[in-house]
Amino acid sequence: MRMKRTISIFPLPALLALLVLQSGCAIVMDRVTGKLAGNLSSAILNQEDPETVRDGAPAYLLLMDSMIEGNPESASALGSAANLYAAYGAVFVEDPERAKRLTRRGREYGLRAMCVVHEPACGWAGMDFASFDADLATLTADELPELYSFTVSSLAYTRANSDDWGVLAELPKVESALNRLYQLDSDYQSGAIHLYLGILNTIRPPALGGKPEVGREHFEKAIELSGGKDLSVKVEFARSYARLVYDRELHDSLLKDVIESDPVQPGLTLFNTLAQRQAETLLETADDYF
Repeated sequence: MRMKRTISIFPLPALLALLVLQSGCAIVMDRVTGKLAGNLSSAILNQEDPETVRDGAPAYLLLMDSMIEGNPESASALGSAANLYAAYGAVFVEDPERAKRLTRRGREYGLRAMCVVHEPACGWAGMDFASFDADLATLTADELPELYSFTVSSLAYTRANSDDWGVLAELPKVESALNRLYQLDSDYQSGAIHLYLGILNTIRPPALGGKPEVGREHFEKAIELSGGKDLSVKVEFARSYARLVYDRELHDSLLKDVIESDPVQPGLTLFNTLAQRQAETLLETADDYF
């Protein structure tokens, strides 16, 4: 199986400021964190130089670890850490083994976040699929942020370990979690759930259970919900779907559109810049692929 990596499908989470670690009151801490993290997240997502983010993010990984050491039952901190590790491991890490380690940490944090808000989730790791699926059905919109962090971090881990059949065997659980997110709020994070469902349905070729046409429908819906401004969706559409089904015309059309678009969009500039770089690389290697 060809290993497919993503460049910009995992939204960077809000990051925590160092001074927050010094607060002994969880309520005050969460209030301060919300404002500081919101400002910092906006600054990162609107950054036009990905190298600045790549070089600075490891410091925040350590800050998140320290934050959790001091407050291990904070669902918000655990969820943010899960998102950050998933984002960094999937977006910026080139070494496969390091990506596996970082996304594994992200998945662990995501599971712990769910465990805090939903006690049965503490046993999800060893739960059979039927029991897991039944438990997902009991979740409500109150657990949506934690379920999102768990699911995204699990998907990042699965993609980083797409050469491991033991990990791939857990895909049905990830898909079930995504479907539950879809049921709770299909438009959550501006269509991100559709993007993840598109990826999940194209990770495997049809002969191994993949559903590329279902994936295509989700990619198209994600483009619609983002108004076409999230260029990473089109790159992933080309990489995961067009290459899988060997549709050269669609592949090149999507990537040329990405390259010709203005990457500067509120909240999307960083990932759009990365998407354009990936689009150029994919076009350059298209002759060798098709």
